[in-house]
Amino acid sequence: MSDKTYLVAGLGNIGAEYSSTRHNVGFMILDAWAQASNISFSSVRYGDIATDSVKGRKFVLLKPSTYMNLSGNAVRYWLQELDIPMENLIVVCDDINLPFGTVRMRLSGSNGGHNGLGNIEELLQTRNYSRIRIGVGHDFSMGGQIGFVLGEFSPEQLKDLPYISEKVRKGILTWAFAGGQKAMTELNTKLENTEKANNQ
Repeated sequence: MSDKTYLVAGLGNIGAEYSSTRHNVGFMILDAWAQASNISFSSVRYGDIATDSVKGRKFVLLKPSTYMNLSGNAVRYWLQELDIPMENLIVVCDDINLPFGTVRMRLSGSNGGHNGLGNIEELLQTRNYSRIRIGVGHDFSMGGQIGFVLGEFSPEQLKDLPYISEKVRKGILTWAFAGGQKAMTELNTKLENTEKANNQ
C-alpha cells in the first residue's frame, strides 16, 4: 500500500460497560473523527476499522477488539496486512499522569506504565512510533488507579471531549501532511477555555 496511508489506533476496551470510561478515550476520539467525517466503522479481524480520505491520503482508524492489554495484536496485524510503514503509525490513548484537557504527542518513548502501549511496544519490538496521550487526570488515592481509569468522565468533562477530539484529529492531519515536529507544537498544550469558546 502507498506510503500515503496511515494507521490511527485508538485504544480502549470493547463492551458497553467500558464505552464511557476514561480508559476508552482513544475509542472516543476515533468515534468523533468518524462522525465528523461521515464515515462508519466495520468489524474486521482484531477490531473495528473506518477509512477516511483527506487530500489524497488515507487514514485507517482502528479500534482494537483485543482489550487494552493485548492492543499490540491488532496494531501489528493491520500494519502488516495493509503494508503500512512504522513511521505512519500513530496511537491515541489515555494518560493518568496528565491533567484532564492536556494533550501530549511524542514521536517515540517509553510506555509510561500504560498497558496498551506496553503491549504494542512488546509486539512491534520498538518504541519508535508516534503516540498521542490524552490527559484524564489522577484524582484517586493509592491503589485506586484501576477503578479510576475504568470510571466514567464527569458531565463537565464529557462536554469538553468534542473539542479535545477535534484538536487531536487536526493534529494527526498536521502530523501526516507537515510532520511530527509541527504537530507536536500544535498539540502539546492544555485545552483552554478561550480555545473552546472559539470552537463554539
